[in-house]
Amino acid sequence: MLKNSIDHLDPKIVEELTAWRRDIHQHPELAFEETRTAEFVAKKLEEFGLKVHRGLAKTGVVGTLKAGKSSRAIGLRADLDALPMQEANEFDHKSKIDGKMHACGHDGHTIMLLGAAQELAKNPNFDGTVHFIFQPAEENFGGGEVMVKDGLFDLFPVELVFGMHNMPGIPAGTFAMRKGPIMAAYDRFNIKVTGVGAHGAMPHMGVDPVVVAAEIVMALQTIVSRNVPPLENAVISTTMINGGHAYNVIPEEVTLAGGVRTFKPKTQAMVARRMKEVADGICSAHGASCSFEYEHGYPATINTDDAVEATAAAASSVVGAENVDTDVMPVMGSEDFAFMLQEKPGAYIFIGNGKGDGVCMVHNPLYDFNDEILATGVRYWVNLAEQQLPSQQ
Repeated sequence: MLKNSIDHLDPKIVEELTAWRRDIHQHPELAFEETRTAEFVAKKLEEFGLKVHRGLAKTGVVGTLKAGKSSRAIGLRADLDALPMQEANEFDHKSKIDGKMHACGHDGHTIMLLGAAQELAKNPNFDGTVHFIFQPAEENFGGGEVMVKDGLFDLFPVELVFGMHNMPGIPAGTFAMRKGPIMAAYDRFNIKVTGVGAHGAMPHMGVDPVVVAAEIVMALQTIVSRNVPPLENAVISTTMINGGHAYNVIPEEVTLAGGVRTFKPKTQAMVARRMKEVADGICSAHGASCSFEYEHGYPATINTDDAVEATAAAASSVVGAENVDTDVMPVMGSEDFAFMLQEKPGAYIFIGNGKGDGVCMVHNPLYDFNDEILATGVRYWVNLAEQQLPSQQ
């Protein structure tokens, strides 16, 4: 039993939350297709007595709960979508849909926030408005940005907005956060190297784009090691190389693609510029040519200082200050909650999903959300709402 978690909730409620979570896990839905999940959430919110708005960013749901007379409001956000992966687990609640699974814990995020809505509706010990934001399409499709563009904060004005993600490797019953950047910006690149095709036995008769592309892949790593200041952060990962169709044919073209992670806009711009210069230079040296495309994806997730202090206070009230890390190492992964933080001050934090044997990182076919932390997450959200919107009674 986790310290100061399950003790705060009726065990029957915890069993109910676990059943809800496992049901959603069995029925994963991809970006902007979360119709079953969204309807499940919306119906529960209505049962709790909240005012419900459906359809923002296609499948998004926002539940609104008001108490007292204050005009103040905050937003609490969870994500709904699953990943296009085949689940390798064999437990009873494994995915029932081939090629789709909740490999990032969004099923748990949804239920922790839904559980908090239920608790706050039963005992509205706060003064103001809480908007429970259930966002679609966090994985790669920027549902957070779509919600903002569709008028999220015009329809549901807030002073602060908060998000939370589970983190394997961090002990269950603990929280982690930091002021400033906590997750990196994510950009994508595509490089097409064009050479001159030739017989594999006569490479001197052509310009081999495979060799050129291989040199580019290696040279891109020197940007991080030699152009990014040592105390700053960047990652360049070439994740796709495609070209050629026969063992004895040097192809005409090879394509490279991958991702770039940075925290600072200045570093982001420099990396993009240097990548093009490196690719163009290597191609020119070998008599090849290339096209270079660089697409900005998610911005860096940057927390507001006072909002982080608020999350630390709420987390400490649940698990004790000794179990709250307020200076966690930034993560080079990315999160489209960043789009909400560009519009409103707030904070994004991690809740420990457990560590030790059998624990794997998210986006792994053997991953599963740890149901033992559901109650911890619910209590965190409840305490955060009560502390940010203190009752005048």
